[in-house]
Amino acid sequence: MKLKWIYWVATNVLALIYLMGGAYYLSDMAGVQRIFPTLGYPPYLVPILAVLKPLAAVAILWRFSVALSDLAYAGMFYHLLLAISAHFNAGQTVEAAPALVGLVALLVSFATQNAARRKPSPYAVLAGAS
Repeated sequence: MKLKWIYWVATNVLALIYLMGGAYYLSDMAGVQRIFPTLGYPPYLVPILAVLKPLAAVAILWRFSVALSDLAYAGMFYHLLLAISAHFNAGQTVEAAPALVGLVALLVSFATQNAARRKPSPYAVLAGAS
C-alpha cells in the first residue's frame, strides 16, 4: 500500500512539472525561444517540446499502453538529463532545480509503477507488493 502512495505522489509531481512546462512553453513561446540558445539548444525545439511535454505526462498518467508509457519515461529521462546538464553548463544552478526534482520523481515513479498499476511494466525495478 505504501508503494502505491509513493508511486502516485511521484507520478503526479512529474506530470505536474511536464504539464506546467508545456503550458509555459505555449504561453510564452517567443520568450522561451530566446532562452534556449543560452542553454546551447536551437529555438526550433520549443514548439516540439511544447507539444511533447503534455503528451508524455498524459501517457504516464493514463497508461493506455505500457509500451508507450515506458517510451514516455525514457524520453522524459533523457530530456531531464539534458536539461540539468544544460543549466549547469550555463552556470544556472538554481534554474536546474525543477529538472532535478523531476528526475528524482521520474526515477521513483518508474521504479514503483508495478506496485500501483494493473498492467506491469517489464522494465520497472520494484515488484508490486501492496
